[in-house]
Amino acid sequence: MSAPPPPPLRAWKERQLFVPGWAAPFVNPFYFARRGLLAGLREFWPQLTGDVLDVGCGRQPYREFIPAARYVGLEVDTPRTRASFSADAYYDGRTLPFPDASFDAVLCSQVFEHVFAPAEFLAEIRRVLRPGGRLLLTVPFVWDEHEQPHDFARYSSFGLRALLEQAGFAVAAQRKSTADSRVLFQLVNAYLYKTTRTSSRALDWLAMLALMAPVNLLGLAVGWLLPANPDLYLDNIVLARKPAGAPPAARCGARPTA
Repeated sequence: MSAPPPPPLRAWKERQLFVPGWAAPFVNPFYFARRGLLAGLREFWPQLTGDVLDVGCGRQPYREFIPAARYVGLEVDTPRTRASFSADAYYDGRTLPFPDASFDAVLCSQVFEHVFAPAEFLAEIRRVLRPGGRLLLTVPFVWDEHEQPHDFARYSSFGLRALLEQAGFAVAAQRKSTADSRVLFQLVNAYLYKTTRTSSRALDWLAMLALMAPVNLLGLAVGWLLPANPDLYLDNIVLARKPAGAPPAARCGARPTA
């Protein structure tokens, strides 16, 4: 049973969280992270065609942008995900519940840092991909701990490429999102978001407008003025492929906690 749709104002705010528009600097404490992530994902979405699996889909905020013939949103099976998210399928955190070579593409966005056994997790993704299939993977590089205690790793661009290649993927493209001074302003807002949260929605809105929105606006100006720094960035965005003619991968035995 999927979660009921949120009220219109809340639905609008949730959209600004993942698909930031002109108003997002005033309502989204993660504006720079989500804006950079969206820009990077847009580059590769046209390649997610055919049968597409979204691993760790949450509320499926990107579904409307993916030109899939069949789209399947997958979440780990817990009471929280059953109550909160609109997944099409659930899994046990160990084995993806699909036969070998079921999908043409896999989207896995901001999930990989929550996987305790990344090699086994990638082996499962490779197993359900068809030969020549594509994996679009995003994962933080600079970010605070979140969704504790299930936050296990941060990956450099080099470490992520090595893991993917060891898992039998060919890396087709890599991008670094928000590789400039806006990283610093995003970290300030991540700090403010956690330290000002209350049980009052009205007070949280006030903190957003009074504290975090000015940081967003200042970050926009400073980011425009200062040079980029490719070594300091928020997120990795990687497009990888399962080689054509690759043999089916064996089912993994270790449990990747996701």
